[in-house]
Amino acid sequence: MNAFKPRETLTEQVARHIENLIAFGQLRSGERIYEGAMAKQMDVSHGSIREGLLLLEKRHLVRNVPRKGAFVTPLDEFFVRSLYETLELYLTHTGRKLVRNQQPEDIERLESLYDRMQACFQRNDLMAFLELGIEYTQASLAYADNYFIVSAIDDLWPSAKRCAFVAFQEGGNRVLEDNLLHMSQSISAIRDREEERLAGILHRFALQQCQQVLDAINKRAG
Repeated sequence: MNAFKPRETLTEQVARHIENLIAFGQLRSGERIYEGAMAKQMDVSHGSIREGLLLLEKRHLVRNVPRKGAFVTPLDEFFVRSLYETLELYLTHTGRKLVRNQQPEDIERLESLYDRMQACFQRNDLMAFLELGIEYTQASLAYADNYFIVSAIDDLWPSAKRCAFVAFQEGGNRVLEDNLLHMSQSISAIRDREEERLAGILHRFALQQCQQVLDAINKRAG
């Protein structure tokens, strides 16, 4: 029997649409989001837009300012460094658990996702590449066994996707190649059950991607 899968609520659909507008640069850093215009564009009520924006505030993409409205969270150096420092802490902690407890089927799933991402890279399908990146991260949380860490990563990932797109816009395929190399090295360390090696790989990648995003932001500002 197939598992019951509830349909995505209207609020979640609204949030996902606005999330993608932000992640892929159609709503810019610091830009105000007008509820009326967005409701008309999406053909939904003001209340649905408002609820979606509240959800996106929890995901760090929107700031709701009393009596002023909703604004896209500024993508500045403080935000970017904070994001990658936090992601590294969480993913290193859960990665160590994966190294200790991994089973053959875990490695098979990670390798399958890696192969699919390589295929997306070959056909230049950025959207699918980023979505599979989310799935890869979720797969690596198999043994996290921590409600707060998993919940926090879920809320941080939209910002990570946003940053990855900014880096890609400036760095092009080199950024995607760096992602694939990171995945390949990580899978190898997990397979060999080498915790410290994996921690080093995650640290170097966090620093590298953080700098790629900052370089892209500075280039735009310049």
